[in-house]
Amino acid sequence: MSAAGPSPSSSPSLAAAEGAALGPRRSPAWYAWRRFLAHRLALPALLTLVALALASICALLAERALGFSAADIDLLARAAPPSAKHPLGTDELGRDLLLRLLYGGRVSLGVGLAAALCAASIGTALGLLAGYYGGRLDAFLMRLADSVIALPLLPLLIVLAALDPTKLGLPEEVARSEAASLYRIVALIALVGWTTTARLVRGATLSLKAREFVRAAEALGASGPRIMVRHILPNAISPVIVATTLSVGNVILLESVLSFLGLGIQPPMPSWGNMLTGAQETIWSAPMLAVWPGLMIFVTVIAFNLLGDGLQDALDPRGDVKM
Repeated sequence: MSAAGPSPSSSPSLAAAEGAALGPRRSPAWYAWRRFLAHRLALPALLTLVALALASICALLAERALGFSAADIDLLARAAPPSAKHPLGTDELGRDLLLRLLYGGRVSLGVGLAAALCAASIGTALGLLAGYYGGRLDAFLMRLADSVIALPLLPLLIVLAALDPTKLGLPEEVARSEAASLYRIVALIALVGWTTTARLVRGATLSLKAREFVRAAEALGASGPRIMVRHILPNAISPVIVATTLSVGNVILLESVLSFLGLGIQPPMPSWGNMLTGAQETIWSAPMLAVWPGLMIFVTVIAFNLLGDGLQDALDPRGDVKM
């Protein structure tokens, strides 16, 4: 009697059953999106930031719809209440508050994103160099990072922002231009805000350079810069994205504080911080002039922090999502 075995015709059905039991193959991006959605507040935070960004981008369209500019002054309608002409009222000089908020969002969001990206770029480059080459370069860069961390951040920024750019060799027309204060804030925050990213990238580089694929690239004769850019950086980018997203909110807060103190974005360019400065004289007679920019700062910072938490969960493959 011959032993019974599975017929050839039954093997495809067995493979299909095993495939159905394992479920359809999904890409890593699909699982990351599911982990992102599992964070209940991350998606609302992302939608809030997108709405704020789109509203700020459409500030010129809002000007055309209302029929006047954000810079138009009407001293006869100072601190006016909301109306059909001015949906959120006017500020202390009679300028439309809604348009000022939209243009202020352009500046505050732009400064936050630009400074965070510049700081992340500096920190990523220094972290890669310190982690890959090690030795004295690693010791020097990490002691430099420790020195920057030890400095009191806000007093340091106040001192640096108070410096006269003309005494540093910049032409007076450049130093006094409307955009000079914006570029200066971005540069100052980027110069002191790279330390967290540098430490994260250094730690990831120390772990990755001992992996087999990096050793194989070294054995094939790949140069150090090529290994760092092509092999290490793509595998170390997740903590950089999370740290950059979380730092945007902190940068917006720093810009708002400096602008509130008169050392940040200078009028007539609006930002949420210098709008608070202008509203402090009318805080009792027209409190909404301070409430609206303060609310924009609060919502934006909270949304970026929640988005950063969601990205941290999404980019961590250990955070399994129950299907």
